[in-house]
Amino acid sequence: MRRLCGLVLFCIGFGMAVMLFLPIGFWSICIMLCLLMIGYNLFCQS
Repeated sequence: MRRLCGLVLFCIGFGMAVMLFLPIGFWSICIMLCLLMIGYNLFCQS
């Protein structure tokens, strides 16, 4: 459980850092959707 919480906090921090450098637009939406899909697949994998 500690590893999962650490991963979540790391990903949130990384996403916030990336969004500092990218303007809100097409690429930021694409990156957010890709990360959400990857995270969902990793979390729900058996």
